[in-house]
Amino acid sequence: MKHREIIENPSKTDFEISSLGEAKIPSPLSARRFTKDEQNVTIFSDVHEIKERLQQNKPLPSFEKAGPRSKIFHDPSWAKAAIVTCGGLCPGINDVIKALIQVLWFDYNLRNIKGIRYGYEGLIPSYKHEPLVLDPSVARNIHDQGGTILGSSRGAQDISTMVDTLERMDVNMLFCIGGDGTLRGAGEIAQEILTRGKKISVVGVPKTIDNDLSFVGRTFGFETAVYRTSDIIRTACAEARGAHRGIGLVKLMGRDSGFIAAYASLATSVVDFCLIPEIPIELEGEHGLLKAIERRLEGSQKSVVIVVSEGAGQNLFTNRELNLDASGNVLHKDIGEFLQEKIKSHFSKTKPVYLKYFDPSYLIRGVPAQGTDSIFCYQLAEYAVHAAIAGKTNMVVGKWNNHFTHVPIRLATLERQKVDPTKGIWKAVLGSTRQNDYFNINHST
Repeated sequence: MKHREIIENPSKTDFEISSLGEAKIPSPLSARRFTKDEQNVTIFSDVHEIKERLQQNKPLPSFEKAGPRSKIFHDPSWAKAAIVTCGGLCPGINDVIKALIQVLWFDYNLRNIKGIRYGYEGLIPSYKHEPLVLDPSVARNIHDQGGTILGSSRGAQDISTMVDTLERMDVNMLFCIGGDGTLRGAGEIAQEILTRGKKISVVGVPKTIDNDLSFVGRTFGFETAVYRTSDIIRTACAEARGAHRGIGLVKLMGRDSGFIAAYASLATSVVDFCLIPEIPIELEGEHGLLKAIERRLEGSQKSVVIVVSEGAGQNLFTNRELNLDASGNVLHKDIGEFLQEKIKSHFSKTKPVYLKYFDPSYLIRGVPAQGTDSIFCYQLAEYAVHAAIAGKTNMVVGKWNNHFTHVPIRLATLERQKVDPTKGIWKAVLGSTRQNDYFNINHST
């Protein structure tokens, strides 16, 4: 069942959050407005749509609202927490780690916090990765650093062995910071724990720079990526405009979803063509990209800026054999290098162009979070702690309709969130770039 199908016809359990048991311990938090489990956030924001569904007796799917509970499950005076980071780097990971430590330590007075080293490998004894003892002094300045102080890794590990390790460590709460593969692993860990009848909360903080997880809204790191990418695009624009028939080609992150390319194109307002995975690229012919570039170069500005997502244009490759990385992600062919070669080859036969190619992927994902992205990291971590200490499990923290929410891991990993080519952000991109005027074709229909 896919995203839209669940929204239209949800079962009673689709949005249900698993719990370890009844929360009986009074919260140590003071001067707080506590959240009740029955407080929900509906998926819909349009009042008319809500009224219409109620009149038709259709289900109104909603998320459990995040926030501190008046009664908690784990006793902070003896509870032990562990934090693990997995998958590729992303701006803000250290911000999340720091915030988790601060909320556990200062809000709940929980004093036993361990950092699991190098992803899920750290829960496998044969790797011999010793856990890192965490406290506010260790985390004091880590928000100024890119990457993760705990290290990371990709690839699945044996679920039973990882749960054995958590039991030996007497861990009561495991915080998993990661994307699709990490969260799937967290879901399997949580399920194994529940099967064994153990009382360990597993709560995820969604990390994907591509912003492609379902039902969680925006993910941390995405906003910083757009900020940092904008500088690269402006540089590419300067190179293109500084030459006769100049072309600036920028490849950005986005394996299956074009959010970074779309938002960065809008943020700079200098992009002429934005190419994303959601829309196949036509290269040759009157309605193809090469002819569109020709038409643009013949215009008054005499230069072109192209932004392409790393997963775009895979339809152009003749050898489309699927290879996977350690996390199970499809390894795409290099569309940036491919387009660079095709554009140069095409124009060498007519009028030469001056082309500069930029691939800032690894420059972007390893930088620290900035601005409101850092604030968002703290908020996600804060709500993750509130959920875990209340005994919630097998869930991630999301933000929907401007409220933080509890999202079952199975929903967050259901399918990739994608740019909708028929509305919203993509319509704005088309309005900003005017690219369809040069393709002479309407990609949105």
